[in-house]
Formats: sequence, C-alpha cells, structure tokens
Amino acid sequence: MRGCLMSYLTIGHLYTALHAACASGVARVIEANGEEVAYADLSRDERLPSLDDGEVDILVSAWFPQDEVIRSHGHEVIGSLYHPELQFSALRTTGKGAGWSAGDFTSLLTTANALPFVEKMFDQRPDLKELPLDVVATEEVFSRLKQAEDAGNCPLIAVWQPHAIFHSDMLETLPDGDLLAGEVQTARLVLRKGLRDEVDEDLLDELSIMMLSNKVMSALDYAVSIDGMSPGEAAESWQRGRLIPR
Repeated sequence: MRGCLMSYLTIGHLYTALHAACASGVARVIEANGEEVAYADLSRDERLPSLDDGEVDILVSAWFPQDEVIRSHGHEVIGSLYHPELQFSALRTTGKGAGWSAGDFTSLLTTANALPFVEKMFDQRPDLKELPLDVVATEEVFSRLKQAEDAGNCPLIAVWQPHAIFHSDMLETLPDGDLLAGEVQTARLVLRKGLRDEVDEDLLDELSIMMLSNKVMSALDYAVSIDGMSPGEAAESWQRGRLIPR
C-alpha cells in the first residue's frame, strides 16, 4: 500500500508535444485511480538525475534499448506503450518506391535524434553522403516538408515515428529503408526506485498493460503541435475516441 505522506505522483517527461501528450494520457489512468498528478518538464540529460533524486516518480517515457542505463540505477521499467520506428520515407506526391537511390532525391532531411542512425547507414549506402544534409528540429519537420512539397522538392526523410507527420498522408515509407537494422525499440514507463512500495499495486498493473501505439501517438502529437490542443485536451480527445475512430 502507498505511504501516507505522498499526496501526488510527479510525472517527468521530455517537453515535446509528443512526450507531453503521452504523459497526459498516462496521467488520466493515474487520476482515474484516485491519485493526483504533477508534471516535470525535463531535458534528455535531466531524466536520470530527476529519478535518482526522487524529483519525479514516473518517467514517461524512456526508449529501450537506447535508455538501458536507467536500469543500472535501480529504477523499475514497466509497460510497453508503443514501438518507435525509424525508416526512410519520401513525400507521397513524388511517387518514389522500389529501387530508390540517392539520385532520386534533392536532400536528406532528418532530426538530431535520428542523425546517429542516418550516419551509420552511410556505411551501407555511401551514395547517401552526396545528398545535402538538412537537420531540423522535431517540431519543424511538418512545416519544412510542407514547404518542400509546395516547392516541388524531393527530400529523402528520416524521422522517428511516432510523429505528427505520420498522422497525415504526406509520407510513404520506402522499401529497404529500415535504419534500425531490425532492432525493436520500445517506449516504456520508468518508476523511481522504491515507488512500488508506496503506491497501490492495481494502479501499477493498469499502467503496465497500457498501450497507445505509434498511430495513437502520432495523432496525439498532431493534435498538440498542429491543431493547437493542450496535451490534456489531446489526451481527453483520444480517450473519448475523437482522435482516431474506434
């Protein structure tokens, strides 16, 4: 049973539209179990120290195996919210598909968190090094690709899914374009060390089976970053079946 001194649970998350919306979705499950919630916006480097220092109770979310170091600090990892993917894509209007090569594209557009995987791919596809590299902020992907589409440009795209762009019909995944070499990524919840002894087990059981999927997460990201909803409004809309027909 939970300790009597805890009055609320603090959820830590990266402050992007995607992670804020995910945190709000998790919060709705927690609140439905009678707990109050507070939020902590974290940079990538602040996540582990915040868990270690007890400043956050639940981290939403960490991606494994990328964040495997979190386990070594004794924090508990639960659940499987969604499975991030990273594949080369192209604008659907360009009609690119099988047999694609660097020469089919005008540039290579990616984000900072996808760039290391793109650079690894250069070893297998050295022709890609010939493309002008355009590294954009995650929140700028949608607008930059809309500009490219309107201008008739044809960028090769490497952006993590889920993302708002995948809630639109702008992109088409390219064959043989997996940048993860078949490795499965999983977005999971991290409980600070000792939290399990302080909260109701039924709540943790519910969180451990909570599933959102890339499709839902992309819709949540679109609702916040494109439609201008707050993370809480987006989470409520998803819960009521308004974001994606059920």
